[in-house]
Amino acid sequence: MAGNFSGREEVSAICIIDTSVFLNILNVPGKNDRYEEMMGAFKDYISCGASFILPMATIIETGNHIAQNGDGDLRRETAKRFCDLVKDSMENTAPFRVSAFPTPHEVLEWLDTFPDHAGRNKKIGEGTSLGDLSIIEEFNKCRRVSSMSEIFIWSLDADLEAYHFKPAIPRRHN
Repeated sequence: MAGNFSGREEVSAICIIDTSVFLNILNVPGKNDRYEEMMGAFKDYISCGASFILPMATIIETGNHIAQNGDGDLRRETAKRFCDLVKDSMENTAPFRVSAFPTPHEVLEWLDTFPDHAGRNKKIGEGTSLGDLSIIEEFNKCRRVSSMSEIFIWSLDADLEAYHFKPAIPRRHN
């Protein structure tokens, strides 16, 4: 299963959705080459009781991809599907929960660390974007407030997919 979710019954799981996965789940033309695989994993996660978080960066980046993709009719149809799903998520009628907008204080903290993240890898085009940094910070926030949950970023990007936390489960002594 994508994201290495263990599916253990003792622990709830929180799955933070990255843009690469959300584009596939939405079946965005030209950005959906792994649609069947992502939908299969999505159904598996649902059946295991996982909770899904849509970070603001994922919503914004997905909207950007949709607006720059295909002809006007296709963009409009895809944008409508996207908007309906995000609205349903905000109204708690979809399987996703939208993350809170970051506070100005949080954004200031991200900006303080962003130059180091952007310059981490010396290869051209391989730094951590501000959007990805905000998703990583959503992961860190979830770890702080849900320390007994398995938490992971579901992404097709190996750097983001590496973020996976499994709480220690005390063993029962009989």
